[in-house]
This record gives sequence, C-alpha cells and structure tokens, in this order.
Amino acid sequence: TRPVVMLAARGACRRASSRWIAAFGGRPELVVDAAGAPAPRFGAPEPGPSRRDRSRAGPRRAFAAHSAALGEDLAEDDEAFARVDPFSLVKDELGAISERMRRAVTSEVPALKTAAEYFFRTGSEGKRVRPTVLLLMASALGEAPIPGGASNAAGTLFDANAEADDDARVPDHAPAHVVPTATRRRQQRLAEITELIHVASLLHDDVIDGSATRRGLKALNLEVGNKLAILAGDFLLARASVTLASLRDVEVIELLSRVLEHLVTGEVMQMTALPEDLVSFEHYTRKTYLKTASLIANSSKAVAILGGHKSDGASAAAAYAYGKHLGLAFQFQDDVLDFVGSGSILGKPTLGDLREGIATAPVLFAAEEFPDLRNLIGRRFKSEGDVERAAAWVKQSRGIEETKRLARAHAAEAVAAIDALPPADKAVTAKQRETQLKCRRALKELARVAVERIK
Repeated sequence: TRPVVMLAARGACRRASSRWIAAFGGRPELVVDAAGAPAPRFGAPEPGPSRRDRSRAGPRRAFAAHSAALGEDLAEDDEAFARVDPFSLVKDELGAISERMRRAVTSEVPALKTAAEYFFRTGSEGKRVRPTVLLLMASALGEAPIPGGASNAAGTLFDANAEADDDARVPDHAPAHVVPTATRRRQQRLAEITELIHVASLLHDDVIDGSATRRGLKALNLEVGNKLAILAGDFLLARASVTLASLRDVEVIELLSRVLEHLVTGEVMQMTALPEDLVSFEHYTRKTYLKTASLIANSSKAVAILGGHKSDGASAAAAYAYGKHLGLAFQFQDDVLDFVGSGSILGKPTLGDLREGIATAPVLFAAEEFPDLRNLIGRRFKSEGDVERAAAWVKQSRGIEETKRLARAHAAEAVAAIDALPPADKAVTAKQRETQLKCRRALKELARVAVERIK
C-alpha cells in the first residue's frame, strides 16, 4: 500500500503546484478552446474579451517566467518516467491496429490501392503517436461503471467486458461497417479512425505545400501525381467515415466531424492570412490548434466517451485538455526542429516552413528583437534572400529558446490535465489499477518526449 499512498501524495502535490502556477502566472490567451478561439489554461477561470493582437512584446515576457517553473515541474517525475515506456505498454495493440489499417486501405483499383497503402506499409508507419495516446488514455481512464448489457449513448446494447484483454491484442478483421461490441474494440476503432484522418491530412498537405519528402520517403504526390495523391487522401477519409459510423455514437461522430472541419479551416487560414495576421501570435496559435491539436484533443475526449464517461464530466474534460496541450507542445517543438534539427533525422528538409512562406513561433519571437523581420513575414519570404536572412535573425535571437519554453509550458499543462483525472478506480482488481496508474504515468512521459525529441 505504501507505493500507492506515495503516488497519491505526489499527485496531490503536483495538482497544488499546478493551481499555484495557474493563479500567479501564465498567458491564457496563447491557448485555444474547442472552437480554436483563445481560452484559459486548464483549470483557470474564463477570461474576459481578449485584445485584438498580442503578437509583439507579450509572448516572451509572459512565458519566460512561468514556463521555466513548469519546466521544473516536468522534471520532477524523471525517476517515475524512467520506468514507463509509453509505446511498449501498447505495442501489441498498436500492432493489431496497424494490421487492421493495412487491410482497411486496400482497394480493388490497383492505382488507388498502391497510393492509399503508401504510408501504411510495414516500416513506413511513422511514430503512431495518436493511436498510442488514445490507447493509453483509454486505460488511464478505465471504464465508467456500466451495468452488464446496458445501452451506450447510441442505444446499442453492448457488454463492457465482452472481450478479455488478451483478445484486444489480436487484429480485428471485422469489416469497417460491422458494429464492435466490446468497449476496448470500440476504442481501438477510434484510434484507427484518428490515424486514417491524420495520414489523409498529410497527403493533402504535401500536395498543397509541394513537399518532396515525408517520413524519409519521397512524398506520395511525387510518386503518383497530385490528383491521385488527393484522391488517396479522400479515400482514407471515406474509410475513416465508415468506421466512425460503425461506433453508433452521435457525440463521438460529432467530435470527429468537427476535427475534419478544423483541419480545413486551419489550412485555409494559413493560405489566406493577411499580412497583419501573419505576424500575430494569436492567429498562429489558433491555426496551430485547428491543424494539429484539435485531432488529438477531440479524439481523446471521444475515447473517454466510448469508455462510458460523460461528455461534460471531469474525465472527458481532462482528456480533451491533455490532447490539446500535447498537440500544441508537439507542434511548437516541430517549429524548433525546423531550425535546429537534422534533415536526415527528421525525414524532411529543414527551414521548410520558411520556404513555404510560413512564420512559425521562433520567427514571431525573433520579430520582437528584429522588427525588420516583420516585413519579410508579411511578404511570406518571397524575395530573394528572405529565407536566409530570416533564418539568420532567428538564430541570433532568443526565438528558438522561447519556443522551447512555450512547448514545455504546454507539455506541463498536459501533465496537469492527467493529474486532474479522477482517482484511479478502486473497484477494479489490483492489476487493473496498477495498469491504470502506469498508463497515466506513460501519458506524462509522452508529454516530456514531445518536447525533448529530435525528430
């Protein structure tokens, strides 16, 4: 019992620390809500109307102090984190989901089959971060108490314990339209849907951006052409939609449909931004939420709902907050790696965002020290030498360091969201409770990995 007591005490201290930080520091306006609009940090009260633009001196001064404290908070659990490998905890299930996805993207049309399977072949799957997050979140939350044979939100009868844990590690070969009965199978389907949506968005992004590489491979649009690459992305979205419908849960369908809307909205925001928007940190953060964080946030909330947790309850809210801040932390770290990473390790060229005319967080921070950079941002780095000059200014400034701090701030918010989860279920077996606590620690470890990775 002593380790459990120590874990509970540590959780209480971390929650108190998070509340203290929320009370005395922070930039609530650099975080966004479900609609992509500015919103308070997790657990903080709703702010009044926000100012139009806080893109100048605000971000650095406000984040410098509190993100340093949050960084220390992240480091507290190093000893516990070292004992948990997030990916190994769900390795078998990830393998089962990957096998199912490889079967799901096949087509009787050879050209479409080749294109759709491009990033699902063994060895080219990527990190599978999103399915990992959802499987860990499902286990970290546990299932809400549901009487045997009760109805879920959609009115479909199911048994929450219909399949043993070992069965969940076996690939589910049921057709996409077949309604899964067991809760874990339903959550696995959601993980599959999320990855299909993510890969589809990558295929579309590569066409829009004219990308040459992806995951260390030649971009699909260069292999098969823009038209077929776009249709392959559409095909993946169609397969995801069929599987989503099989869940028979209106709230979950609504959440994932909203994600699709956000992906399109964020891309259009990026394409059509006016010069004054391009230098706005608020605009950039909202677009980042829509294009990147919304998928993880809303799917994390959806996996809680599939586990029987109320959509307006504490568990669903914490799951959403975790996904949102983890997604933002990942993107801000991507922004850093675009300047300091290795192209061979990243699997794509560095300074790619600048070449595409996009001013990311390091550039916006650097513009506070070098005001002339705002002119380059406004013309999307189109003049000769703009990319090189902008990169030089960023490296001379504190833009990279401030973006690292910003990423760590969001990672710490993700950790705080896990600490805000209701206590682990005492009604389950000791082994199940141990798994639940271990998965919560693994989710915290993912938050740290998000800001310490080099690829």
